[in-house]
Amino acid sequence: QVQLVESGGGLVQAGGSLRLSCAASGRTYAMGWFRQAPGKEREFVACITWTGGSTSYGDSVKGRFTISRDNAKNTVYLQMSSLKPEDTAVYYCASSAPYLGILVRPREYDYWGQGTQVTVSS
Repeated sequence: QVQLVESGGGLVQAGGSLRLSCAASGRTYAMGWFRQAPGKEREFVACITWTGGSTSYGDSVKGRFTISRDNAKNTVYLQMSSLKPEDTAVYYCASSAPYLGILVRPREYDYWGQGTQVTVSS
């Protein structure tokens, strides 16, 4: 069983930056970030393999967001820059069962955090 706790969300002006953290208890493999805005489906944001050697990003965040992990701290991060109002959503951290590659679909993940709200004002 893996428990995930996100932190770092908040209110920021457009063009600003935030860093989200996801602290995990238990063994983690592929780690992902997703987001969900009101009335919309959960959207893939980023994924990182358990070694940190490979990453993948959703088209809407490429070049602005960076995912990283510190396995010594069992924590994954999402550095968000050049934020836009359309980035406003609840951001969720997710962890997979044993898997060495990249995962981009919510159903491929087994454990989820409670989410953290990110609001970008214009």
